[in-house]
Amino acid sequence: QVQLVESGGGLVQAGGSLRLSCVASGSFSSIGVMGWYRQAPGKQRDLVASITSGGGTNYVDSVKGRFIISRDNANNIVYLEMNSLSPEDAAVYYCRAEIRGSPYSVTTYEYWGQGTQVTVSS
Repeated sequence: QVQLVESGGGLVQAGGSLRLSCVASGSFSSIGVMGWYRQAPGKQRDLVASITSGGGTNYVDSVKGRFIISRDNANNIVYLEMNSLSPEDAAVYYCRAEIRGSPYSVTTYEYWGQGTQVTVSS
């Protein structure tokens, strides 16, 4: 069974920084795109940043220049370094991964973590 477990959330003052981590564990062949999403109360879950297995990155405009996504392929970890945080960044942050179960199949499956709360005080 594949699991994604996030950590690193918490309370930070505006202008501060946090680093989120997400570890994928279980039985699988490989991991494709990994990403971070966030969901504020009453809002939909939106993409924040994503990264391919080759290191290609994509960011939503509102976090460009402030957030950095990276990954450690050897240990199946994706990180999100968040700088210059503002109250508008407060949300539950979710990790998502596209995971290939078998080396004999090209089918990938989507997995989500349980989420980690980020709170930013003004």
